[in-house]
Amino acid sequence: MFWPDTISKKLGIQYPVIQAPMFGVSTVEMAVAAAKANCLGSLALADLSADQSVELIRQMKKRTDQPFAVNIFVHDIPEVTAVLKEKYADAKQFIEHLAKDNAIEVRLPDLEEIRVNSYHTQIDAVIEENCKILSFTFGNLDDQSIRKLKENGVILIGTCTSVKEALLLEKSGIDIICVQGIEAGGHRGSFEAENIPQIGGLSLLSQVDDQVNVPLIYAGGIYDPKTLKAAKDLGAQGFQVGSLLLASQESALMPFEKERLKKVREEEIILTKSFSGRYARGVKNQFIEKIENSEYILPYPYQNKLTNALRKAAKSLQNPEFIGLWAGQSIYRYSERSTEEILKKLIETFETSMNMLSM
Repeated sequence: MFWPDTISKKLGIQYPVIQAPMFGVSTVEMAVAAAKANCLGSLALADLSADQSVELIRQMKKRTDQPFAVNIFVHDIPEVTAVLKEKYADAKQFIEHLAKDNAIEVRLPDLEEIRVNSYHTQIDAVIEENCKILSFTFGNLDDQSIRKLKENGVILIGTCTSVKEALLLEKSGIDIICVQGIEAGGHRGSFEAENIPQIGGLSLLSQVDDQVNVPLIYAGGIYDPKTLKAAKDLGAQGFQVGSLLLASQESALMPFEKERLKKVREEEIILTKSFSGRYARGVKNQFIEKIENSEYILPYPYQNKLTNALRKAAKSLQNPEFIGLWAGQSIYRYSERSTEEILKKLIETFETSMNMLSM
């Protein structure tokens, strides 16, 4: 009786709690565990190829018969110009030298080796695999894709970081809007990569709730009953959690990354474009200090593709200074229990606190 039921009924889940689709951190196992907690698991497909997307979707369907969302990136792909080619070569050389100076042996790809996938092929895969919930970030779907997905009964969840973005999503016919506050860990869901809105989550949620008529999910800083209740009181009908699950059993993070998270201080959580070319919130390290505000940051996704091999090499060396370790502003004792247990505890403690308030 304490939970809003609009979104849970729409999505076919018991609790309107959504496991955040954290590409590189969340796994099929995490999404399955979220479903076991009667929440919505999210399968992060990012900008994978259609074949890779299909493979993960089929793995998920083998593991659960519960509803789950697939999540994709819908960014524009910058044109490869002579200027971009020159900037890429300079950034590649600088980062390779930086890696070598820090005893990391790595070969970064040439621009011609990089393959960039458009989300349009993923749309066809989502429909062919009969997925019924699609969430997306970094912009809005094009009208043709929206029409095609709706004709096939797919529920659409778009991400906003401003009132303007929320209104655009609603006007496009998106079914549910995920309001992402500046507190949230990982990449900003903003439509533009530059000059992103930096609005506090609860302020943004309240404003969006005043101006749109579709159900809202809130993401950003939810980690306990108090933060969940605050979002509920300001209009959220669904609650997305990500950082809460970073150290869980099903997380793809390695033990040294989980240990680094447990030691993080509040001043170390920052916004940066250094690793990917889009703003993301995570833990400051040596790579960020060297690259941020330099001329060696390419537009997304080229920076992301360029630094991918470096991050993998650093991870294999258990070197936290050259990996992207994303986390939100709500710092707490990260639990290494299963995603199912963590979510069930959040639900139980929220219901207990609400019971106490109603006495």
